[in-house]
Amino acid sequence: MKEILLASKSPRRRDLLGKLFHNFQVVKIECDEDFPSSMEILSVAEYLAEKKSRSYQNLQDNQILITADTTVILGDTIFNKPSTKEEGRHMLSSIMNNTHSVVTGVCLRDRNNCIHFSEITEVEMNPLTKGEIDYYLDNFKFSDKAGSYGIQDWLGFVAVKQIRGDYYNVMGLPLNKIYHSFRLNWPTYSFFLTHL
Repeated sequence: MKEILLASKSPRRRDLLGKLFHNFQVVKIECDEDFPSSMEILSVAEYLAEKKSRSYQNLQDNQILITADTTVILGDTIFNKPSTKEEGRHMLSSIMNNTHSVVTGVCLRDRNNCIHFSEITEVEMNPLTKGEIDYYLDNFKFSDKAGSYGIQDWLGFVAVKQIRGDYYNVMGLPLNKIYHSFRLNWPTYSFFLTHL
């Protein structure tokens, strides 16, 4: 049985992958998140997921590496992780009373195969007041999240009006697509035994 590696600093991705696989190892990678300015905006997350994967040089024959990247897109603008509270406020004010796209790119790689794909989820938001946005920014961790919010916390409870697509994709890992990609590309893997 191959060993699964997750290269991610995100605690949410670690928790989500644990819903699929009982055993996996978290590894560290160092990779910038630059991308060509001419790149089609919906392709950025997948490009960065593959770029992160290629930066990991220690992959062994018995290992499968999972990398991912999530972008929040409104119109022709990408909202990544905010660097300041003011930037977070701008992002949240922009996406409120609007519909934005959450795109998660995933790369699955072993020594012989490299599979990468994107999942897109549309999220429609209710309007929130400045006071409600400030409450969120003051009381919840927003700086490590694309678009400045986590759908699984307070802002997700009160602001998300409708989701079209994979909920877990908005959290950062499209579990359904990952699972079925494993079944297709590594069919001898005993997934049904992971929680037995």
